[in-house]
Amino acid sequence: MVKISPSILSADFSKLGEDVINVDKAGADFIHIDVMDGNFVPNISFGLPVIKSIRNKTEKIFDVHLMIENPSRYIDDFIEAGADIITIHYESEKHIDRAIEYIKSKGIKAGVSLNPGTPTWVLNDIIEKLDLVLIMSVNPGFGGQKFIPYSLNKIKEVKEMSLNKNKDLLIEVDGGVDKNNSKSIIEAGANVLVAGSAIFRDGNLKENIEAIRG
Repeated sequence: MVKISPSILSADFSKLGEDVINVDKAGADFIHIDVMDGNFVPNISFGLPVIKSIRNKTEKIFDVHLMIENPSRYIDDFIEAGADIITIHYESEKHIDRAIEYIKSKGIKAGVSLNPGTPTWVLNDIIEKLDLVLIMSVNPGFGGQKFIPYSLNKIKEVKEMSLNKNKDLLIEVDGGVDKNNSKSIIEAGANVLVAGSAIFRDGNLKENIEAIRG
């Protein structure tokens, strides 16, 4: 069954802990945490203290997506804060193989994310080492954007690569995912869907998660 990873970037920050508890009860599989530094992407979200403060609100997997420059400098810090999966951007890390190996050496699952304009062939030499590939289906930095249609082809390409090299790979999609396009995204090969505004916008968390899951 496809896993749903609600992005708490769309939660109410004034009651973030409560929203995490509620989305857990509503059927979330992972909790998606978007960390932005204002450099790699044109926005700033939240950092280590916030993640630490909500770690005791749920036992669900903390799916931490680092949209930051030089993420390898902060891997230990995010592990200490409670990350279960750490995903770094291919475009942000000079020594991607080394960073993947380091994350995995700490007993944490390692993911690599691709921006919309980054081709999937960059994964050829590292996909066997990965636990997760995150396809960005919007340009990262802001919630509420529309899904980029050509992302479906990228999902299919990663799925084909995984069948040949890494059958247990989690293929995650983030950006503009909602109940209207989730079926086609899943059919293309995704098995983890990130959704923010489509889950949190009206307070009907359980209904929205079930609608996206299909």
